[in-house]
Amino acid sequence: MSQQEDAVRLSRDPLSVQEVVDAVSSSSCGAVSVFVGTTREDEVEGRRVVGLHYEAYESMVQSEFTKLCAELRGCWPSVKHICVHHRLGWVKVGEASVAMAVSSPHRHDGQQAIQHCISQLKARMPIWKKEVYNTQEESWKENLECPWSSTAQLLTDGCDKEN
Repeated sequence: MSQQEDAVRLSRDPLSVQEVVDAVSSSSCGAVSVFVGTTREDEVEGRRVVGLHYEAYESMVQSEFTKLCAELRGCWPSVKHICVHHRLGWVKVGEASVAMAVSSPHRHDGQQAIQHCISQLKARMPIWKKEVYNTQEESWKENLECPWSSTAQLLTDGCDKEN
């Protein structure tokens, strides 16, 4: 995979962390930084979350991902490869919703880049989630990182600083 072949995939099938790691592995890199986000069991107003349902504006996700990869490389030029797989549709508790990996010659840049990647994915990607409860009720959820969120949180993950 070359830098121009960074990969984003939206899938209704279970995610393979090993596939994401394999996609970024390179003999010139001594570090592969990985983030796996899973659907957690949570309780909201007395209802238990049993899963999430994801939807996306798929063509826009690809466009935003291309911009995000350029941004990551601008902040951490040693990053070699980037791969993100995100689930769509039904994701039950315990399953991976997102798996991402970044390769770099040394761990520091890769770890910072992976943190920025997940923060920006949640803030900018047109991917939406709906919590599904044990009561069969559902509720669309905002990511705290979204600038339009009523409870938006300022992102301070290192990319806005000199590296």
